[in-house]
Amino acid sequence: MGNAGTSEHVLTIDLGTSGPKVAIFTVDGVFVDGDSERTALRLLPDGGAEQSPSDWWRAITTASRRLLERGGAPVDSFAAVAVTAQWSGTVAIGRDGEPLHDAIIWMDSRGARDVRRLVGGRVRVQGYDPLKLRRWIALTGGVPALSGKDPVGHISWLRREHPEVARATWKYLEPKDWLNHRLTGRACATHDSIVLHWVTDNRDAAHIDYDPGLLRLAGLDRAQLPDLAPATAIVGELTAPAAEALGLRPGVPVVGGTPDVQSAAIGSGAVRDYEGHLYVGTSSWLTCHVPFKKTDLVRGIASLPSPLPGRYYVADEQESAGACIEWLRDNVFYAQDAIGRDTSMPDDVYRRIDDTAATAPPGAGGVIFTPWLNGERTPVDDHRLRGGWHNVSLATTRADLVRAVLEGVGYNTRWLLGAVEKFVDRRFPALNFVGGGAQSDLWCQVLADVLDRPIRQVAHPVHANTRGAALLAGVALKRLTVDDVARSVTVTKTFAPDPSVRATYTEMYRAFRDLHKRTRTIYARLNSHGR
Repeated sequence: MGNAGTSEHVLTIDLGTSGPKVAIFTVDGVFVDGDSERTALRLLPDGGAEQSPSDWWRAITTASRRLLERGGAPVDSFAAVAVTAQWSGTVAIGRDGEPLHDAIIWMDSRGARDVRRLVGGRVRVQGYDPLKLRRWIALTGGVPALSGKDPVGHISWLRREHPEVARATWKYLEPKDWLNHRLTGRACATHDSIVLHWVTDNRDAAHIDYDPGLLRLAGLDRAQLPDLAPATAIVGELTAPAAEALGLRPGVPVVGGTPDVQSAAIGSGAVRDYEGHLYVGTSSWLTCHVPFKKTDLVRGIASLPSPLPGRYYVADEQESAGACIEWLRDNVFYAQDAIGRDTSMPDDVYRRIDDTAATAPPGAGGVIFTPWLNGERTPVDDHRLRGGWHNVSLATTRADLVRAVLEGVGYNTRWLLGAVEKFVDRRFPALNFVGGGAQSDLWCQVLADVLDRPIRQVAHPVHANTRGAALLAGVALKRLTVDDVARSVTVTKTFAPDPSVRATYTEMYRAFRDLHKRTRTIYARLNSHGR
């Protein structure tokens, strides 16, 4: 528990895919205390992925009240509430503010065929009509993903499969913006959260608004989309019902906030131009702020509006990172089935996974794990890819299999690192590492060795998103500058690459890339119907 002596505090909410984290920070970013709850994820046929907004709210209020009852900060000391959340999701609400359908989240690809029809034409360049593509790239920096995992795909799928929901929808909101609506009663998106709808002109980061031509291209109705505000705006005040549910007093200002990719960037402390950070949670990304607007369509990377005023950051995302460890935990080691129903999951499961992996040699005895358990976004956009172990033999041990998962996420990250460094036209001297994966010293060292870059383990890495939300609130309240944000984050340990394993990982990475080339057509054939 941190220092609660500062008179002003921020209650931060980080809605992740596995559940929310709620934390108390001082306005200058010092962690005081935190709590969390789990939420359910429903994976459905044909690439569906949904969660219940009411389950989100239950988990958030449960964690918040439990946290505040511990007395880490006086209730009357809170200067703001700030939300960050999983990005690229869709909550359809009626005029009464109630969800009309479960939230369709970032993993959902059921709208892929709708998007392909929407963005295509008689002539196609990488699946897109060239004229549509040029307009989208010029104004937004990106384009609706062919995977259907952007809100455009979600909304198109709802219109096709649930037209009664689409007709009754008052507003389509991102998860963060739905939470802000629940807190304040105001339906509002921020300039950075709305980006993945691909209907705003963000050529000038200081002046972002909907573009009528882009709305027509995307087939979206402006009336069903929220008004826009900067991420550092105060979008409303905590209503009495929301305050009671959280355990706070009514009237506390609610900051616009930002999605998880952006809050992790701020919470990593790497906020100056070209300072890189790596986040490993359920998904993963590797990004930095840049002073330019640019798009690499081939690799799915663009510079998009930052929540920090007037700034851009490099946007990219890998679908499955920590999710691979959770899959290993839940479906291989501690599955509740006829084989493992009497095997209870220990509290120290992640330490045991690390300890097991540590007994295998670098390179995992030649075993390679491909981490595409839910397809991939960057550096390739292909929702049909799938994961698995390769080059397994009778000599392969369980330790090899576990270490291969850690290394496989690293190989995919190395692929992305090359794409990002090409995009920014420079090599990162080091990477700040945040997210749940950064709690593992072994994974820190594996990533340092695979990437051949120093990995800087940030203090309280699992609270990077909530810290980022708190620091953004400090900027919104005019208590902090961007330089203050950069100075506020502590690096606890730096992991240097081990030169003795460089050749091993160079060869393993080359084989990893070859596996993608040789198997992608097989996955396309096997998963053509959304399996």
